[in-house]
Amino acid sequence: MSEPITTDVVIIGAGPVGIFAVFELGLLDMKCHLIDILDRPGGQCTELYPEKPIYDIPGYPIVGAQELVDKLMEQAKPFGPTFHYSQMVERLEKREDGTFLIGTDAGTLFHAKVVVIAAGGGSFQPKRPPVPGIEAYEGHSVFYAVRKMEAFRDQDILIVGGGDSALDWTLNLQPIARRVTLLHRRDEFRAAPHSVEQMRKLVSDGAMDLRLGQVTGLKGQGGQLETATVKQNDGSVLDVPCTRMLPFFGLTMKLGPISEWGLNLHENLIPVDTEKFETSVKGIFAVGDINTYPGKLKLILSGFHEVALMAQAAKRIIAPNQRIVFQYTTSSTSLQKKLGVA
Repeated sequence: MSEPITTDVVIIGAGPVGIFAVFELGLLDMKCHLIDILDRPGGQCTELYPEKPIYDIPGYPIVGAQELVDKLMEQAKPFGPTFHYSQMVERLEKREDGTFLIGTDAGTLFHAKVVVIAAGGGSFQPKRPPVPGIEAYEGHSVFYAVRKMEAFRDQDILIVGGGDSALDWTLNLQPIARRVTLLHRRDEFRAAPHSVEQMRKLVSDGAMDLRLGQVTGLKGQGGQLETATVKQNDGSVLDVPCTRMLPFFGLTMKLGPISEWGLNLHENLIPVDTEKFETSVKGIFAVGDINTYPGKLKLILSGFHEVALMAQAAKRIIAPNQRIVFQYTTSSTSLQKKLGVA
C-alpha cells in the first residue's frame, strides 16, 4: 500500500454526475480525486452508448453521450481534478476524527473528509467467459484489464473479443509482445473500422495471428497459463500458446463492495435525504442513479441537481467554521476568476 493521498473529497464514479460534482465542489474551493473501474471517464455514456443521442439536457436540444462527457470534462478542467482509472474501491473506513480512509484494488490509498458515491447502478464488472477452471488463472495470467503494459512485454498474449477494447489492446500490445493472437467467434468486428483495418494489416504481414472460434479450456500450472484450447469455427481444435490472456466479453453492473461499507441499502440502492443527499453515514453522500428517495427519477438531469445541493453540505463538513455565501456564476467575479473567464 502507498502513502494515502490527502484530499477534500473522493468521488467514486467518473460518469457525468461524478464529473459535474467536480465543478460544483470546485466552485466552493474543494479539491477532488475521482476513482473509476473503467479506463476512461464517462461511465455508461462512454462505455455502453457513446453515440446515443440525449434529448433532455438543458440547453442542448440534442447531444451525443460522449459529447456530453467531453463538455463536462472541459467544464471541470479549471478545478484540476485527478482521475484514478481502472481501479475499484475495496475499502472504505470512517476514522475516529470523522474522516475517511479509502483503498482501491490497485493499492492506492486516500484520506478525505468527504466521500461522494456517484457510481451509477454500481461498478462495471467484467463478464467472465464460460471457460472451466478460469478462476485459477485470474490475477496471475488471465486479466480483464491492462493496468501496466510492461506486465505484458515479451509475453505470448491471447486476446479474446471483437469490440473496441479487444482491438485497441491488440494494437497497443502487439509491438511489445512476443506474439499476439486475437480470437473472435466470427470474422466480423464491432470495433472502429480503422482499428480493424490495422489489425488485418498486421495479420497479413505475419506480425500477429487471428483465429476464429472459442476458448474451451486452459492449460498450465500454479495459475500460469501455457496454452489455451480453441475450438475453431471449422470444427478443428488446436492449442494456442499463451502466457497471458485478456478476455473482453463486455461488462455487467454490480453493486460490488459498496454493499459492505455499512450503508443502509434498499434494493441495492442507497437511501438519501433530499436536503443534502447524504447517506446513513455522515460525510458520505450518494448522487445519481445509485441513490434512492421518494420521487426519485433516474435522469442525468436529476443527478446534476443532487450534486449542487450535496456540494453545499459537503462544504459545511470540510470548513465548518466558514460562512458560505451563495453566489451566481453569472454575476460573481470571484467565481468567474476560478473559472478563468473573468
